[in-house]
Amino acid sequence: MTLWFVFALMTVAAIFAVLWPLSRRGRADTGGSEVVVYRDQLAEIDRDMAAGIIGAAEADAARVEISRRLLAAADQIGRETPVQGSLNLRRTAAIVGLVGLPVIASSFYLALGSPRLGDFPLAERGRVADANQPLANLVAQVEAHLEKNPTDGRGWTVLAPVLSRLGRYDDAVRAYRNAITYAGDSADRRADLGEALMGTAGGVVTADAKAEFERAVALNGDDAKANYFLGLAAEQDGRKADAAALWQKMLAKAPADAPWRPLVQAALVRVGGSVPGGVSAPALPDSAVAAARDMSEADRGTMIKGMVDRLATRLKTNGDDVEGWLRLVRAYLVMGERDKAMSALADARQAVGNDADRLRQLNEGLKNLGLDG
Repeated sequence: MTLWFVFALMTVAAIFAVLWPLSRRGRADTGGSEVVVYRDQLAEIDRDMAAGIIGAAEADAARVEISRRLLAAADQIGRETPVQGSLNLRRTAAIVGLVGLPVIASSFYLALGSPRLGDFPLAERGRVADANQPLANLVAQVEAHLEKNPTDGRGWTVLAPVLSRLGRYDDAVRAYRNAITYAGDSADRRADLGEALMGTAGGVVTADAKAEFERAVALNGDDAKANYFLGLAAEQDGRKADAAALWQKMLAKAPADAPWRPLVQAALVRVGGSVPGGVSAPALPDSAVAAARDMSEADRGTMIKGMVDRLATRLKTNGDDVEGWLRLVRAYLVMGERDKAMSALADARQAVGNDADRLRQLNEGLKNLGLDG
């Protein structure tokens, strides 16, 4: 408030400084005063001559000089009359400018500015989010903002997945529910909410989580996350055939480069289903395939696992075989051992990291498997 008062005083002082000189009378009135003086002097000469103070010759000379000055003063009055009109015009223009400009500026500010925007104290400026701060500090700042602005749907949308990654599943569930309430319902938000509910139950697809996945599918029948977890719910309920049917449908409709394909393929193999357009086991030599035809499912699985273990052992001594690394990673994914697949991926990159061509070949192969190359 004090600052605005100072600004007002400065504005008044500026207006006064401009208007004061313009308000003073100009020289237009001085010409009239000189005419009166000169006429008085002529009358005084006549009185002095009548009193015998000056002679006739001196009186004539004085009259001539005073008359010349009188004519000059009268002529000056005639020339200054339009100047007075011009001065009045300048005064009017000055007043209009000094009053009109603030009015116009104020109108623009009220239309385009933010006169109701509150102050941003220095202490608050120091708490602006910094990308270099720890994630927990940034989350705390967002949470503090949402406490004051609980209807900020965009804020809840940003916060919810971060809370899930931090393992704060109860808070993530609340955040996703608020995001749906204030930012709108969508298949993605429903699927993410269902996944957060699974987090609170240790990875189990509970009834509440399943209900959210079903709502997501109702909004978007092709939502990959919701369909996958609905298949997982069927598997957890012992309905492996239903799970396989759902996952097979997903794979049949999905593009070849879908990043989630290896995960669904591994799940499908786990419940005994066949992968559409692919194989349900790691690539084997033709002789091994022929020998496996007459084996039981358990024996076939044991044989495949043994071959994968031997491939992993060989790659530890000969890490330049990029195709071997890709077969190993794919085998682990199909067998449902994603942790081993990620470990093999890291070992492969370390083994070929000094060879740019092999590293590029490896990354391209990983992209084909749906992994980030």
